[in-house]
Amino acid sequence: MRTLYTLGIFIYGFGIKVASLFNGKARLWVRGRRQQFGRMRQLIPDDRRPCVWVHASSMGEFEQARPVIELIHSQFPSHKIVVTFFSPSGYEIRKNYDLADAVLYMPLDTPRNARRFLDIVKPQVALFVKYDFWFNFLSELNKRNVPTFIFSTIFRPSQYFFKWYGLWFRRQLGTFTHFFVQNEESKTLLQSIGFENVTITGDTRFDRVAKIASTAKSDDIVERFINGKPVVMAGSSWPPDEQILQQFIATTPHDVKLIVAPHEIDESHVSQIKRLFGKMAVCYTEATSETDFSDVKVLIVNTMGMLSSLYRYSHIAYIGGGFGKGIHNILEAVVYGTPVCFGPNHSKFQEAKDIIALGGGAVVFSANGFSYIVNNWLSDNELWKETSDICRQYTQANIGSAEKIFETVSNYLK
Repeated sequence: MRTLYTLGIFIYGFGIKVASLFNGKARLWVRGRRQQFGRMRQLIPDDRRPCVWVHASSMGEFEQARPVIELIHSQFPSHKIVVTFFSPSGYEIRKNYDLADAVLYMPLDTPRNARRFLDIVKPQVALFVKYDFWFNFLSELNKRNVPTFIFSTIFRPSQYFFKWYGLWFRRQLGTFTHFFVQNEESKTLLQSIGFENVTITGDTRFDRVAKIASTAKSDDIVERFINGKPVVMAGSSWPPDEQILQQFIATTPHDVKLIVAPHEIDESHVSQIKRLFGKMAVCYTEATSETDFSDVKVLIVNTMGMLSSLYRYSHIAYIGGGFGKGIHNILEAVVYGTPVCFGPNHSKFQEAKDIIALGGGAVVFSANGFSYIVNNWLSDNELWKETSDICRQYTQANIGSAEKIFETVSNYLK
């Protein structure tokens, strides 16, 4: 079975190379892995300090890893920290992360790559985030007796581990020293296939968003645009989301401002959003201290790195992605006590299911549904306050996941 798995990895790598001929993201993926082992030897200090390897698939998983990395760095400052990414969207943004001794692309998961990588990095401990399972790397870590953990992970019955054909994959899970999962269902599923080395620690993103919220910066242009009016904040929006937002702002009876921070900020997408909203919209990069916002209802945030701080201004938040592959991070908004709305594709996200069950958010299925929900919150301040309190209390109750994980991992670092 391992041979078939490895063959599949080679085919996947070849497919990415073909895609790189016409896809920019695939091109970055391929380019970033050229002569990668030579770069590793240059970047990773060749000294006797023990090393912690942290692997995150992409940007979202890295944000989950950050609270744990920060604890390790503060409590074990003499340890090297090596961070790897699978995706260019994570690597390109965080390749200069200051708490890591080296930030690298993870090599393609073949037995030879795993051996070469581990020969260079020599990790004392390996940490994987959420659900990146690379079985050749895990096997090689196991052969070398490297304690290996996965945290903030969620297991679901639909995963291959729990199918009739999943025996080989289930056995590979035995390479993990401990599982830190987000919910009771994940623990029960792991126990059902014989794993008792499981602890429910929740999601480390709560720790991360709480820290971001405590240091959020103000913005003069945004505050001038808002001018004291309630704000609907749309985070990481995609075209189907933007159609819903356009109908809302064009028809709402409330004097409200809309901030749109699209997931993709390339010129073509931003131009498409500007055409959609017409004269009522202006781009953040076009605004100055002299801009007259009196007739502007929509601010398009066409720059990176602002979203998590901008939620501090939001009265209500719409989280994008729910009409595509899945919603983006709702916690960045919820931490401020902001009621949230999002599309129907949210079942893989525990925090989304939690916030709906508690009454701190709502699922949107159409533009009319979104308008009804938001206008209702804007009309009934008591209802809005009750919903806001639910969001704030939910966040506070879930802070501390990183500390619980670090408490166990630190025993292997001493």
